[in-house]
Amino acid sequence: MTATGKAILLVEDNPDDELLTIRALKRNHILNEVIVARDGAEALDYLFGTGAYAGRDVSVSPQLVLLDLKLPKVSGLEVLQRLREDPRTRMQPVVVLTSSNQEQDLVNSYGLGANSYIRKPVDFEQFSEAVRHIGLYWLVLNEAPPVRRG
Repeated sequence: MTATGKAILLVEDNPDDELLTIRALKRNHILNEVIVARDGAEALDYLFGTGAYAGRDVSVSPQLVLLDLKLPKVSGLEVLQRLREDPRTRMQPVVVLTSSNQEQDLVNSYGLGANSYIRKPVDFEQFSEAVRHIGLYWLVLNEAPPVRRG
């Protein structure tokens, strides 16, 4: 898999999971730029060009958002809800990538419009394989909707 010039927004507060995800992406030759937001508020600032990201060209959106649910400041479910409420980000591909095994998190994620829900495997080999499948499907095979501007 080669980079398409499109970024992946990884929303992850656990430094170990962040490193594992980036390592698994590289191991699987997914060369897209990875932007990391370490809490839900930072993710929203990035996506909507506010706060530390004020002035960012929001017409350039990530090809994929990998979203953890258990985040500080703003939860992953709230991030997802805000994305789906705004016409500019309503169709943004979002894959929930979480260690949560709570059925309610699964139901709420899909109810709020997640495109996919993946539990993080504990074993690195399984995690790496899951990331490979995510990359193959969402970055190569999937045809993303057109970007809405303004």
